[in-house]
Amino acid sequence: MSSYRAAQVATAGVPFEIIEREVPKPGPGHVRIAVDACGICHSDAGFVDAVFPGVRFPVVPGHEIAGRIEELGEGTQSRGWQVGDRVAVGWFGGSCGYCTPCRQGDFVVCQNLEVPGWAYDGGFADVVIAPADALARIPEGMAATDAGPLACAGVTTYNGLRRSSARPGDLVAVLGIGGLGHLGVKYAAAMGFETVAIARGSDKADFAKQLGAHHYIDSTGDTTVADALQALGGAKVVLATAANSAAITATADGLSHRGELVVIGADAEPLGISPIQLLMAGKIVRGHPSGTALDVQDTMAFSALHGIRPMTEIMPLDQADEAYRKMLSGTARFRMVLTTH
Repeated sequence: MSSYRAAQVATAGVPFEIIEREVPKPGPGHVRIAVDACGICHSDAGFVDAVFPGVRFPVVPGHEIAGRIEELGEGTQSRGWQVGDRVAVGWFGGSCGYCTPCRQGDFVVCQNLEVPGWAYDGGFADVVIAPADALARIPEGMAATDAGPLACAGVTTYNGLRRSSARPGDLVAVLGIGGLGHLGVKYAAAMGFETVAIARGSDKADFAKQLGAHHYIDSTGDTTVADALQALGGAKVVLATAANSAAITATADGLSHRGELVVIGADAEPLGISPIQLLMAGKIVRGHPSGTALDVQDTMAFSALHGIRPMTEIMPLDQADEAYRKMLSGTARFRMVLTTH
């Protein structure tokens, strides 16, 4: 293969176009991945619309990548990688290794974090060049169309829960049951938490139970979300996946003493939480980023063990613009995934 296809946007906000490029060779510490599938994340809009700083056009987005190593750059074989290995790359697309967080071993908050589609061309393409420290090994038998979304949506929710203060048996609530939240409910139930799903409308109750939730709270009902959580004893953890600051704020008074609000849904509006709401009961509010390549690997291993898969709608790379617009419209079946075959 001398050339490959990529879906790019030439400038902010314009439709995707499919272009042909010459196949690149991986440099030292990098590998070339033949992409099998790439999920479409809502944060891709931050690159397409130049919302994130430093975006350079043309942009090839995509940070939910699953494929096979096609060529090794110098030094990567000594790290245990071989041609043909099935790998995933998520939001964590490599770290600098020298900033203070990296020197402390906290690579996911690297001050120079390399996000695919931002720092380098992402996975809306037949091939992608990625640094070896971004690679997560895909478990045997897991489809690429499942592995891709787990490298971002999956690891964010899984890691957010396992790094929280909750322990098996604790009441844990997941706010929102969309692209992130439906996985959050599945993980929470599999981890042994008494799981509460929170969403808008009574019509989602049955679906929430199918995901594994023990309780469902309709945020549009007569009882406030906070009162409903307190009626269940108070939540040890709320995993806020909904990108809505008002909805996130409404859960704060539903936390138990020493309860923890873990925010992973991105919204530019400020949270309306006062210090008094936090002080007396020792409550915690924290943001949670995605996860390193090892965290992605752990997420996929846990998912394989418990039969957890994302709910996806699959479209070919040639229809990248249609798939992206469907994700933006909210009519997608939770995670849109592009395939190259």
